[in-house]
Order: sequence, then structure tokens, then C-alpha cells
Amino acid sequence: MNELSLDQALALHGISKTYNAGRPNEVQVLRDVSVTLDRGEVVALVAPSGAGKSTLLHIAGLLDMPDTGDVQVDGMNMTRLGDDARTRARRDQIGFIYQFHHLLPEFTALENIVLPQLANGVGAAQARDRARLLLDRVGVAPRADHRPAALSGGEQQRVAFCRALANAPGLLLADEPTGNLDPTTSDQVFGALMDLVRETGLSALIATHNLELARRMDRVLRLEDGQVVG
Repeated sequence: MNELSLDQALALHGISKTYNAGRPNEVQVLRDVSVTLDRGEVVALVAPSGAGKSTLLHIAGLLDMPDTGDVQVDGMNMTRLGDDARTRARRDQIGFIYQFHHLLPEFTALENIVLPQLANGVGAAQARDRARLLLDRVGVAPRADHRPAALSGGEQQRVAFCRALANAPGLLLADEPTGNLDPTTSDQVFGALMDLVRETGLSALIATHNLELARRMDRVLRLEDGQVVG
């Protein structure tokens, strides 16, 4: 077993993942991947589509199980936890951002950020205050009472950022968070994300195919042929 480190927000050791194992269409997506993320560090994960970066993020975020290897979050080995404990860790310690915002269409921007807090036992007034603070930080506070359909693509994704941080996680995982936006909007929205991450002291692993965005992070890792290099 790998030694636990309290200095690391995330540590993946010897992660392998194969789909359809033992069948003719078997695909090995990840092969003995190891990644560490220090506290407060923002790391880019660069890979072409289909290279396995989403699988790696799902394993890091406790949404999927590796075939081999250990996943450590905040100094705790999560690999052998039961389902309930993994769910609690995912809810309390990890924030997720996807390429598509996945906001609940029947709720306002504010309500989309309040709901995960209520589910985590936060009082309504406190949840609304935090939601407004987060929306203000990304410049969407004036749109707080609008539903997603009334927001631009960039505004929707900024609200998704806020929702991911609603419960104050220590680790943020993002999968192509600006991938469906035009270049100008992508640059602006990514800047808002980076500002938010830096202000809150988050550790973040952000998958992107955009090398310009990747260079704005602390470090760049590349996923090639199921292994991480760089």
C-alpha cells in the first residue's frame, strides 16, 4: 500500500482500467497511472478525445472504481471504502465541473447553487448567502433569479462553477469546462474559474485539449496511450 501524504489533495497510484475485460472488444483505457496534486495546486490534464481523461477524472472523483491502484483524497485512501462512505466523501470533499453545465432547468441560478447545500444540511439562509457570494465572484450576481434557459452559455457555465463549489470542497475536478464555448467566451469563463479557484485556495485537476488554457495552470500533464507523461 502506498504511504499516505497529508500534503497532497489527490494522489492516484498505479491506476489501471479496462472495459469489457476478457472479451474480443476489450479496451485498456488506463495503464498504471500515477498522479499527485499538492494542496492549492492547479494542474492541467491534456489529452485528445477518447484518450481516457474522463475515466481518470471519474476514478479520481470516486464515481468509478479502478481495476488496480489506490485513490487518496485529502490524505485518506478511498479505494476500499464502502459505497456510503464514498458517497459522503464525494459530496463533502470533491467538486465536479463538466463540459455541459447540467443545471436544473426548472430552478434559478441561485437555486441551483442553494440545492446542494440544503442536501448537505446547510440552513436555507446560509445557503442563499453563499450562493450569492459565489455568483458575485464570477460576475453573475445580477442574473441570480434567472433560469438557465435565460442565461448565455458562458453564464450557465459560471453558475455550474459556483454549484461545484457550493459545499466548499477541497478538490475540484473539471472535464473540459469550457469545451462547448466559443474561443472568446471560453477565455473569459476560464479566467473566472481560475480567479475563483485561486481565491478559495482549491486544488484542481482540469482536463482540457486547449494548450493555451493549460499553460495558465501550475503544471501540465499529458495522457498518452493510457499513461500520464510530463
